[in-house]
Amino acid sequence: MEIPVSGFMYHSDDSDPQHSHQLFITRWDGRPVPAHIHEFRGVTSFDVGHNHRYVGTTEPAPSGVPHTHRYFTFTSVDNRHRHEIRGVTGPAIPLPNGGHYHEFSGFTTVDGDTPHKHSYSGRTSS
Repeated sequence: MEIPVSGFMYHSDDSDPQHSHQLFITRWDGRPVPAHIHEFRGVTSFDVGHNHRYVGTTEPAPSGVPHTHRYFTFTSVDNRHRHEIRGVTGPAIPLPNGGHYHEFSGFTTVDGDTPHKHSYSGRTSS
């Protein structure tokens, strides 16, 4: 029996020498697979005399199953430079009235006239 499946693939950023991709299924047996995204925003830590703001949208993930989201954005330009932010959220945290959010945290890339990085953390929208 054949089941038609459609979707798209993401390049994996891991360091696996075999090189891999992440498959994201959008239709299964002719039926759409619900997906969703979250917004995220925040302010980095204060380091080397300044901080940065950031805002972005996660990559899609399937609804109704345990999941995480990949995210990527650039910070605001402050002190004549910006940083890159990327990572994977934590698992979904259910809300009492339905829906969920994800926590995220990490460190920016190292940039600036005085090379440095910032920490960041927060919660996605629900």
